[in-house]
Amino acid sequence: MQTKRTPLDWTLFAILSVLWASAYPFNRLAVSTGAADLGFPPQIIIPARLTIGAGILLVAALFSRQKWPALNQWQDWLAIAVMGILGSAAPFLLITMAQKTVDSSLAALYVAAAPLFVAVMAHVIFHDDRISTRKAFGLAIGFSGVAILFGPEAVSAFGSASVFAQALCLIATFFYALSAITARYARNIPPFVFAAGFLCVGAVASWPLLLTVDYSQLTPSTSAYVGIVGLALGPTALASFLYMTLIQRTSATFQSLTGYVIPIISAIIGFLAFQEVQSWNAVFAFVLILTGVWMAQRSTTT
Repeated sequence: MQTKRTPLDWTLFAILSVLWASAYPFNRLAVSTGAADLGFPPQIIIPARLTIGAGILLVAALFSRQKWPALNQWQDWLAIAVMGILGSAAPFLLITMAQKTVDSSLAALYVAAAPLFVAVMAHVIFHDDRISTRKAFGLAIGFSGVAILFGPEAVSAFGSASVFAQALCLIATFFYALSAITARYARNIPPFVFAAGFLCVGAVASWPLLLTVDYSQLTPSTSAYVGIVGLALGPTALASFLYMTLIQRTSATFQSLTGYVIPIISAIIGFLAFQEVQSWNAVFAFVLILTGVWMAQRSTTT
């Protein structure tokens, strides 16, 4: 693992952040926000994006000729299974269920806490990914920026949101953090193979959701299909490969910092694509988030 972040590391970080941030507008198209009868239910969106993404990466892994783990390498297959179920299918489903009663700003605030979980777990598990004073201070600044981004409406939602739904968000956040640790632990698996493997497991695990859909009531629009295809190609297939590549090059903590940047990028995409106007606090939050990321990664030797 490199201890100094190179321009390529930061480029991969930026691309991955944009891809994951694009999941929000693509998901908006897929569910057809404001006109649910023209969109797909989550029980279709999740299996579709995982299955299409898995198919793409299986083809990529075939052409790359990267070697799959031997059948007796159970640790590698366990890592693939954990990534597929706990890192993909489960958090997608938990957050979707939670957002029936929890505001999107509150759900995003929970998920943005993933770097805190990752930093603690990495500190305990990996000897080369310790929390320094500077890193802890940077993470605190970044999280405060995320809190400011979502503003007082996120705080006021705590009183009205379901406690169970908030627990689902917290569990999903823990799963995302666990997946980052798992990816780092299994870095010996080639990136195309690992990404294709865990998406296949996630896809198969999500297929039972398709049995709960009343297909006779579906009247999806063209934009809903575009949303599902976009989700599969960008935030799922390509992002999964870049995710594994970045984990192998850097660290779980570094990769998890995308959670600080994604809300900002999502706000920009939302404005450009859907004319969503953000409040004044977004600019201040943007400065804090970038400051936190810079401070957390400025040095790994202290």
